[in-house]
Amino acid sequence: MLYGIHWDLSNSWTFAASIIPILLIGMKITVLATVFGFLIALVLGLVFALMRSAPMRIVSWPTRFVIEFVRDTPLLIQLYFLYYVLPDVGLTLPALETGIFALGLQYSAYTSEVYRAGLDAVPQGQREAARALNLGTMRTFRDVIIPQAIPRIVPALANYLVSIIKDTPILSAITVLEMLGVSQIIGARTYRYMVPLTMVGILFLILTVIAATAVRYLENRLPRAGIPLK
Repeated sequence: MLYGIHWDLSNSWTFAASIIPILLIGMKITVLATVFGFLIALVLGLVFALMRSAPMRIVSWPTRFVIEFVRDTPLLIQLYFLYYVLPDVGLTLPALETGIFALGLQYSAYTSEVYRAGLDAVPQGQREAARALNLGTMRTFRDVIIPQAIPRIVPALANYLVSIIKDTPILSAITVLEMLGVSQIIGARTYRYMVPLTMVGILFLILTVIAATAVRYLENRLPRAGIPLK
């Protein structure tokens, strides 16, 4: 009995070692989708935040509707729509690019609210001082408001970075073979699910810990009062 258990464990370690290169390929796709999806969320979220704060209602109201619509609909539905419906109107993207854009679009709705909270947290006196110095609106945001808002929003953005990492397995719904999708194929072909799924869970844990640690390091390095311009 004990000998049998030892043999199974040894066999599991051999099996685990044999599938590591395949899982690392899936891990590369996971990291790629996370990085570019998060970059889209950062840029598009800032655009949404600025448009929502615009004084003209013709700009702010439609932006508010788009943010609420994206935030309140499931990522999977958005993913299916982008991948299966848009080709009917002549817009076709590869599966990975579609998944990256879907992640970025979904999380841009969340990051826009983070940006808005950070911008609103900057004291009104800073805006008044910028106007007193005859600074334009764009220069005020670029040189005064945004540098002070960034330290305030980094912790919240870190949460969404980790969430994007954990949401990448949903891309397997449109044939993107990230880590979980690869592990499912391995399990289906070998009839052994425990080892690949356990290894994928560990790899996800490693990725999220690295991301959280990197953001925490950045948070500690940023000055509380804002990023100096020079």
